[in-house]
Amino acid sequence: MTWDAEVDVAVIGGGACGVMTALRAARDTGRVVAVFEKSTREGCNAAISSGSLAAGGTRFQAAAGIDDSPQRHADDILRASGDEEWRPVVEALCAAAPRIVEWIADTGYPIEIGTDMPRAGMAALRLHTDTGRQGGARLMRHLRALLETHDNAAFVDEAPAVDLVSDDGEVTGVVIAQNGSLQRVRASAVVLAADGFAADQALVKQHLPHLGTPFYGGVSTSTGDALAWARRLGGRLRNMGAGLRSGLVVVDHGTRVSPALPFNGAVLVNWEGERFVDEESKGYSSMAGVLQRQTGERAAMIWDATAMAATRESEMMRESLAAGAVRDCATLDDLAASLGRTMEETERALAPLPGRRRLTDPYHLAWVTHGLLTTQGGLVIDPSGRVLDQADEPIPGLYAGGGTACGLAGPHSDGYLSGNGLLSAFGMGWIIGNALSTT
Repeated sequence: MTWDAEVDVAVIGGGACGVMTALRAARDTGRVVAVFEKSTREGCNAAISSGSLAAGGTRFQAAAGIDDSPQRHADDILRASGDEEWRPVVEALCAAAPRIVEWIADTGYPIEIGTDMPRAGMAALRLHTDTGRQGGARLMRHLRALLETHDNAAFVDEAPAVDLVSDDGEVTGVVIAQNGSLQRVRASAVVLAADGFAADQALVKQHLPHLGTPFYGGVSTSTGDALAWARRLGGRLRNMGAGLRSGLVVVDHGTRVSPALPFNGAVLVNWEGERFVDEESKGYSSMAGVLQRQTGERAAMIWDATAMAATRESEMMRESLAAGAVRDCATLDDLAASLGRTMEETERALAPLPGRRRLTDPYHLAWVTHGLLTTQGGLVIDPSGRVLDQADEPIPGLYAGGGTACGLAGPHSDGYLSGNGLLSAFGMGWIIGNALSTT
């Protein structure tokens, strides 16, 4: 076979998993690493995320007096997902998480523990974020800039992979489309680090028909191409009916409100003027299913000045406010009019649950609905990121992480905890990249 180029490590996808894999593998200066990215113009899911990194047992938590550990983190994830079969992968990722957060900080990225970022299902505050709350785009720019400092690594944009090359069951390279032609790139190891398949309507309809017609809040490049390539080599899929959903998408705007709002007293009121859920009991992914069952598949998120002050500096709230997605209601009478309800009905809907504080005027309101951000189903891997075949054996030369690998939500979207996406992407990139480096 004729090869157009040769590298030691070929990484498919330049998002969180792909860049982290390359950064760790490129520490071995004797290895040539290439990242083939479909299109940075379209972005990646990590770049449009909040950029929050979930990790248990970091020095940032310790400094804030927060008692946590990787094992406690893993147990929280598995309690939510119910996916005990995936425990070895979850524990490997959670063990890596504090080292990843601290390493990113040590490269000069400004990280702090999000003490104002409580989330459902977490036994401790463990979301780490940038000090300016600028989101995932800032983090990805930082990591891609770090990759540019490695002479033995290349980030090749507008170079989508179109297939794997194999010889007698072993993956030996990839086929890349670039500048109107196909190029065969030989590689000792190929890492599938692309996004999931949420942008492919046919695949979503096939695997997640129960979601109905949600708003799509992910990137257009999430087409799941790598799943088919790996399956032809015997790769297995699991949990294909799970996705990262959001019940915080603002109707007619597509922005999202902060997941911390319910923990600061915000309430949800449906079309009939009824409060229908304990808002603190649901993560934003599981809340999407609750909203889907409401009339019009929407509800009014209502909060006050205290909750606004606690959340307005988050990236999501800044975007919603800038888009005019939040309505201000100076009095209870104004709020009732916005809801189309009587004063008595509105007062009843706002009555605080036991132990919760009462909202006071002025109020803020946003009608929210459910959306799909990314998929969580994908290839079966072992704790080292190797893709497994039907006999549960590794496919030689092939690794997977990020949206291409099975995620951490379990079989249902309700099992997703905040931070799981970047945990699985950065975590598996860290693990795979370390394994491919001899440093």
